[in-house]
Amino acid sequence: MPPTLVPVASNPSRDSQPARQRVYRAGGGSARRTTRHHMTLATQTDRWMAVGHSKDPDAHRAGSEAVAAALAGGDDARLLIVFAADGYDPAALLAGIRASSGDLPLIGCSTAGEIASGGPGDAGVVVTALGGAGFSVATRVATRASADLRSAGARAAEALNDLESRPHRVLLLLADGLAGDQQEIVRGAYGVAGAAVPLVGGCAGDDLRMVATRQFFDADVLTDAVVSVAIGSDAPFGIGVRHGWRRVGEPLVVSASGGNRVELLDERPALDAYLERLDAPPEAWTDAAVFTRFAQTHPLGLSRRSDEEHVRFVAEADFKERALVCIAAVPQGGLAWIMEGDSTSVLDATDAACSEALAALAGRPPIGMLAFDCIARRGVLGTGVIDEVARVANHAGTAPVAGFYTYGEIARTRGVSGFHNQTLVVLAIS
Repeated sequence: MPPTLVPVASNPSRDSQPARQRVYRAGGGSARRTTRHHMTLATQTDRWMAVGHSKDPDAHRAGSEAVAAALAGGDDARLLIVFAADGYDPAALLAGIRASSGDLPLIGCSTAGEIASGGPGDAGVVVTALGGAGFSVATRVATRASADLRSAGARAAEALNDLESRPHRVLLLLADGLAGDQQEIVRGAYGVAGAAVPLVGGCAGDDLRMVATRQFFDADVLTDAVVSVAIGSDAPFGIGVRHGWRRVGEPLVVSASGGNRVELLDERPALDAYLERLDAPPEAWTDAAVFTRFAQTHPLGLSRRSDEEHVRFVAEADFKERALVCIAAVPQGGLAWIMEGDSTSVLDATDAACSEALAALAGRPPIGMLAFDCIARRGVLGTGVIDEVARVANHAGTAPVAGFYTYGEIARTRGVSGFHNQTLVVLAIS
């Protein structure tokens, strides 16, 4: 039986509060309650996950507070994972974290918003600590990723070569969300990891400025990089993937495309075929801002051999060439469906992704969950993101939740394809 966790009341005005922390330890043991940094603790010696969260506007202080809360989970931490708002000075943030964590392995990235058990945010830092004798970790970094994305993915996956042998393994990847076709990173990582090791993660954001994202590796602040951690565990991992979009009408043939540009659909200008199929408002045919808002809820679904389409976010329209520009590659010659969704279908997908991840734990309770959620889904949900994060936390039960809003999601559990848009990816850890 898992230990009982005692909830600690918190002030609803979260912005003014110090760092928060939730911890869950696998196995038996007794629970204890403390009010320092709003902690919730359960004690055992095998594996544990703890999450600290701060919204202090001072970067150094925010990093220091969040990591102190996370490391309070135990003195045998193996790894730190940092998700931070782009508005922070990243060097000061890491300095605040490293002052307490020393040379503990660390990976992380800037975000388009942060996720923690208490809810979503967009001006804070979330620090996750994994610890206990039941975990082993190995980290890697691949710089200058955009020069050869497939090679960068392969170099990042070499972390697996240094991993202590465990019954269960997963490779977590955090990539520059503006570096190019992220599916190439997945292909490169798959070439090293093979079919037996699942891939999971997300692409760094910059609060939708679309200028530059940051990746963190130990004490270094990087851009145009892929950072990774191979995690070995004595207990299973579970991955859930759902998007919540549904097909509109018949499929279209991608008659001409190159990279992330779709030139022709059914031998017609892609933009015209797309807008006509959706009966789009007149303004969407000529106004870039109107088109972007409209396209946010109408992605493309790509036909795959698996049960569910891979979704591609339609980022912009080329009104001159009448083409669509997506956030990732759309293969020529394949089938594409225009998709639609709403807050109900997106929230239903949240429940489905969490259930899928937990089902893979073979009946074990989670000690924590990591969520990689597309920023475009947040745009669809609006204030419903509060409900979305609450649903993830509800599935986690007494275990902590951490994550961020991404510029693309990574989840490969079968086949070689594993890059997603407008999708929620959940990693459950037992």
